[in-house]
Amino acid sequence: MEKPEPFYRLPVLKQKTSSEIINEARSILLTRRTQRPFTPAEDQRKLFGSGSSRAPQNRPPSVFSLHASSFDLTESRPPSGVRLRPLDYKPILVISSKDEDSSVSLPKLAVDAAEVRKVSSARAQLFRTSQGNVFPAKMALLDHHEEKPDCEEPAMMSNLHRANDNCLAEQRAYMPFNDKSGQLICNEHGGKPEREDALKGTAGKLLFQLKGERNVTGDGRFADEEQPFPNNQMKKHGIVASQPRSIGWKRSLTGSDDDRRIDESEEEKSFWNMKILPILRELETEDNVESLCLACSKLYQVLNEGNMLGKKFRRRSMLLKTLYKLVEINSDPLCLELAKIILSMKVNGKSLLGVCKLAFKVCRNGKNDYLIQNAKLLDCLLELLNTEDLQKNDEALLYCLGAIKFMSGNAVLLNEMVNKGAVEMLLQLMKQINNIKENDPHFSGLGHVLVQLTATLRNLADLPQARCQLVCSGAVSELCVALEQRMNDKDVCTYIVRIFSKLSSYSDFCAAFTDCSRCYILFLALLNKHQKQQDLVLRIIFILGNLTAKNNQAREQFFKEKGSVNTLISLFHTYHELDLNEEKRCHERRREEESNPKHPSEAEDVLIKLMRVLANLSIHPSVGAALAAAHRVVELLLTVLEYKSIEVCEELVINAATTINNLSFYKVKSSAVQDKKLRIAEMLLKLLMSNNMDGIVEAVRVFGNLSQYHEICDFIIQKKVHKFVIALLDAKNQDICFSACGVLLNLTVDKDKRSLLMEEGGIGKLVDCLRDFGPADMQLACLVCKTLWNYSENITSAASCFGEDTDTLLVLLTSFLDEELALDNGLNRGDHHKLYWETEFKPVAEKLLDRIRTHRSSVPTATITAL
Repeated sequence: MEKPEPFYRLPVLKQKTSSEIINEARSILLTRRTQRPFTPAEDQRKLFGSGSSRAPQNRPPSVFSLHASSFDLTESRPPSGVRLRPLDYKPILVISSKDEDSSVSLPKLAVDAAEVRKVSSARAQLFRTSQGNVFPAKMALLDHHEEKPDCEEPAMMSNLHRANDNCLAEQRAYMPFNDKSGQLICNEHGGKPEREDALKGTAGKLLFQLKGERNVTGDGRFADEEQPFPNNQMKKHGIVASQPRSIGWKRSLTGSDDDRRIDESEEEKSFWNMKILPILRELETEDNVESLCLACSKLYQVLNEGNMLGKKFRRRSMLLKTLYKLVEINSDPLCLELAKIILSMKVNGKSLLGVCKLAFKVCRNGKNDYLIQNAKLLDCLLELLNTEDLQKNDEALLYCLGAIKFMSGNAVLLNEMVNKGAVEMLLQLMKQINNIKENDPHFSGLGHVLVQLTATLRNLADLPQARCQLVCSGAVSELCVALEQRMNDKDVCTYIVRIFSKLSSYSDFCAAFTDCSRCYILFLALLNKHQKQQDLVLRIIFILGNLTAKNNQAREQFFKEKGSVNTLISLFHTYHELDLNEEKRCHERRREEESNPKHPSEAEDVLIKLMRVLANLSIHPSVGAALAAAHRVVELLLTVLEYKSIEVCEELVINAATTINNLSFYKVKSSAVQDKKLRIAEMLLKLLMSNNMDGIVEAVRVFGNLSQYHEICDFIIQKKVHKFVIALLDAKNQDICFSACGVLLNLTVDKDKRSLLMEEGGIGKLVDCLRDFGPADMQLACLVCKTLWNYSENITSAASCFGEDTDTLLVLLTSFLDEELALDNGLNRGDHHKLYWETEFKPVAEKLLDRIRTHRSSVPTATITAL
């Protein structure tokens, strides 16, 4: 009769290892989880954090003072059309002595009527849209539609000016056109001048004014504020009325839509006088901050109601100058209201920079968050990201994004950003920045902008809705482009890596990383370039741990990158050395705190994440086999177990043990694990003797793989490890019992060691495991049956072999082989439970039951109805 083979061997020529037996029951190769690196919040809101690599002198300031002079007063004029070149001819000025108002008459031009109409129309548009900046100290009361001269006139014109100085300085001039005479008439109406230097030294100071403009009295009020200049009065002075808008001049010549255009102008003027002027006067005279805030809030509502927000508002200059002056009042609530209005007026240039700084200054104070939540400042700032030229206004956008970054630190404002599409806006802006190459003069300045942008995205990445938008928008590839271009900018790299650190914790992003295989090259380049930058290295290693924990493709992609394993080994030596130096400096303190829980040091944290990457990589069959043969890798794992106790840094030691366990699974030629198996066993013994259950489980799992070697089995018996393993069967924990059974299974292969199982009460404990966990865990039940089969190979009597547990074992096996009862007990285990029962448990259980019955005179009739 052929001698039955133990169940640790395959029924074919190839011998099944103990690790393969355990792996059939459940996956023995495990990935490791770890906590995401902690980023402490900055104590103060700044453009660049306290850990910034930028020197203070090489970065824009976070603290500054703002005054009215911080804004461009000339910029506040309405936008002009095409500026005309001066006429080539020199007009001869004729002063009429007949008119008391000293009207100036110009001679007939030597051009035809069509050409004059063309020039007149363009000049009318020019004067209506590109106005001067005469504004007295008493603000908000003067209408100042004056045009700066483009060139100086002859001295004769200067004499004329001196003769009529008082009546020309601050008055309105009209430029009519007469088809019949072809004569241009400039009629000046007297009034007290506010600024006598407005026309000094130039003849270009003759002003041409349109209908709707008014004289200014000596006290600064509009003389015709309530009633427009009557048409008959204009005809009396030989003045032809002009239209108030750019297209109105042409229409006055054709006679089309005159009434409608005039009505619109009157409506606008009436709205200004009735709604806006009273608020401006209040802003001029009020000295209470709260009242000023209310007035500004009302002003914004009125401007919005009158459709006067933007650049097309005719009296925009007067309004902006009033607001700029209020900036001098150092009040955050007031500055918030001012910033909202000024941004809505679509300023540019120096004024845009000034208002962005103003918004930045308000948002820099976290106590203002509750005020900002109720304002519309975020809308205005987000709109800038879509409308302003990136290279022309990079400094303004820097402070704009800085303000948005500060807002993103508030949960309410953060959600509001997502709802308003901030994610897409920021990514579009990043694409524009990525298109600027390193040789461009704006490249460096845009790096400052990119720091604010990526810091904001880091905060947005916390929200599920934002993460979904980042996936859909292809954020991973765009961030990788920025990472590659800004490799020398540690601040940008750190923020992008922090974004990846958050995103890589989610499966959908790990898939996106897999599609962007270039990310591994970038990560390795960063690790080599910034090897001693702990915060950066820590997060990159954490990202790699997340990616390699998800799928085999990521493990293979990273491992195949040139120098990947060497980079990890180099990092280990760097931070191992740092950790040793830290331990030497703090030895006494560590001894005192040894019994107290503590957080890992910075160097320990890097090593923890590094061990996790190696553990995850070793799951891939080919990668794991290669790492098992890499002596440098196995050596550094042993170094961790030798110098670091589990009481000092639990996670680091357990991660190292898990990695050794995964590598010990592979039986390859020149295996470093096999060569160092006894040294490994010595290190594992330290874990078994600890009070840390997680460490004990990991040590037993490694012994489960290594006990396939006779040397390790002898070591286990010599060091009485088997007693400890048998005792673990009482742990009432499935995973612990499973690992312990793996070790005992290998021990029972050796005939000389089988009796030890009975001496330590192992049979009874195995039967108890079968009873307690078998119905719901057929994998564990199968492992117990295989161990008992090996143990009973030379059975002569069931009673002598199994003792008093014989009857219980027969009842359990009979019950578990009842298909209906067994599958009902594993109802919630799915199809896998049924498949495993049929292919693995049933064959070994039937053979074991038959062996027991064969060596027993009678079989008990009792059955177990429920377990």
